[in-house]
Amino acid sequence: MFESILVLCTGNICRSPVAGAMLADRFPHKRIETAGLNALEGHGVESKARALAESAGLNVSSHQARQVTSDMLQGVDLVLVMSDGQRMAVGQMDPSALGKTMLFGRWLDGGQGREIPDPYRKSHEAFQQVHQLLTQSADSWLGKL
Repeated sequence: MFESILVLCTGNICRSPVAGAMLADRFPHKRIETAGLNALEGHGVESKARALAESAGLNVSSHQARQVTSDMLQGVDLVLVMSDGQRMAVGQMDPSALGKTMLFGRWLDGGQGREIPDPYRKSHEAFQQVHQLLTQSADSWLGKL
């Protein structure tokens, strides 16, 4: 059903590349891509996020941030975002993509869904909390994709 997934965040250097790597690890047969709504194009994964990802066995070393485009949104079956505001931004960019756009944390909090805050330029503890939320979210998609 959902064979191709685009994971979005703001800069495509903290949350979405790590979330994408987590999904790729859990769903190796699916095409997982990442991008940012205001991407820091060409940048690698932020150092704190990268260290946490690598300590969890994820390889994010070749990641380069890229800006989301309408073609990317149209070319996938599912778009996963970190916040309701990002979901609305996707809808403004491509109204036809809104119906296939969901929170990455959609299944957290007993199915109520949860936004995943941006840890950019915050403490190591903030990155650890976000990494934990990303892990819980990725696990929560098992059995649903």
